[in-house]
Amino acid sequence: MHEKIREYICGKRERLLDIISELVAVQSVRGEPQPGAPFGTAPRAALDKAAGMCRSEGFDTRICSDAVGTADLCPDGEFPALGILCHLDVVPAAGQEGWLTDPFKMTEKDGVIYGRGVIDDKGPFAAAFMAMKCIKELGIPLKKGVRLLFGTDEECGSEDLDIYLDKAKEKLPEFVFTPDASFPLINIEKGRLLRHFEGTHNYKGGSVVSFHGGNIPNAVPDKAECVLSDITAAEINKAVSEDTTGAVFEISETGGGVTVRCTGRSAHASTPESGINAVTALIGLLCRLPLARNRVKDMQRDMLHALNGLFPFGETDGGHAGIKASDEKSGALTLVFSIFDMEDGRCSGTADIRFPVCCTLNGVDSALGESLRNAGFTAKGLDGSEPHIVDENTEFVQKLLKVYERCEGEKGYCISTGGGTYVHNIPGGVAFGVERGDTDYHMHGANEFITVEELLKDAVIYAEAIIEICG
Repeated sequence: MHEKIREYICGKRERLLDIISELVAVQSVRGEPQPGAPFGTAPRAALDKAAGMCRSEGFDTRICSDAVGTADLCPDGEFPALGILCHLDVVPAAGQEGWLTDPFKMTEKDGVIYGRGVIDDKGPFAAAFMAMKCIKELGIPLKKGVRLLFGTDEECGSEDLDIYLDKAKEKLPEFVFTPDASFPLINIEKGRLLRHFEGTHNYKGGSVVSFHGGNIPNAVPDKAECVLSDITAAEINKAVSEDTTGAVFEISETGGGVTVRCTGRSAHASTPESGINAVTALIGLLCRLPLARNRVKDMQRDMLHALNGLFPFGETDGGHAGIKASDEKSGALTLVFSIFDMEDGRCSGTADIRFPVCCTLNGVDSALGESLRNAGFTAKGLDGSEPHIVDENTEFVQKLLKVYERCEGEKGYCISTGGGTYVHNIPGGVAFGVERGDTDYHMHGANEFITVEELLKDAVIYAEAIIEICG
């Protein structure tokens, strides 16, 4: 059966690429709500396009409350036992430097396809779609049904699933996996805490006129800049010459003072060790400058040193913030100081924390809150979730790992992640593909890519998974 499926899928290579090309062309970034489009007109356009593809193949297709599409392949109209959960919305490409192709035009070069969404998650949707098409056209009998779900708000909080479950009064199949992460299989996702905070004073009057760094809460910031007064470019250059962060600093003098721009390297908040944090690098530089040299007491200077003490450059485990933790199942806690702004003496910041299963949301937040208070800051808005854990010994997990081993020819095993997947709040849900090994697919970044060969393999794996669970 495996060889028959592989031959079918490989014979549909161009159809697979056509599907991805059509979807990538839709700039399905979340926008303002509109009638019939709760997440904006572009995600709705992607939803309609995907639903049209499913209908054209004869799948029982619906759009639920304008938020989530479903396509069923079920014997005798039974409710599906397996759900494959994909998303059609994407993160923005505007403002990202380094794209070598049009991010919203799928481009193939030497067996590699580039474009926003090719790996997250339009390419995986196409692979799952082709898997169901394969089962249907080859006439492979199923005892239980399968449902392809395609949502429109995964990147901004998965409100689409809330609408699907609560407003539309729909339910999910008993077994759900998402091709929204990595192989072999992710059964543990760390908890997440997004903590916002503010300074307790007005810090106007110091040497720092303004500071702006980072704009995405769940990423290592690669840009930060500040405007300084009462200090010379020569003094700043001297401090820069002694810098060891690996960040790049650009200094320019204007009528309003001296502007310092810092460029680091972005990375996902779940893997901060692979990035260079421009915010903490620039704050560290400021702490080495003779700021407010004529003042015996300067609250602004103290505030910057307090931030440098809480979130020192290069530290990713939250040690100085008092929340360091680790366990064998899910690894170490990570912390990213991702956004910091100061204007007219008022400052605010955001930290993204991914914590292991040995911790709780309340416990991490309480410890961080105490550290913030002791440093002179006030905790504000909170967003977070507890860790997600699925027993690796369940029949569902073991069947998926068996499929992986059969198709890939290597041992299947469970892994944990600091990144949240589309099934984070779905009991029993796991992530099954599509990234492999340590490859950096530039997900959420410029030149996002995946190979055609990998996507064809994915489609085979998902067809085999459908047969294993539903056949």
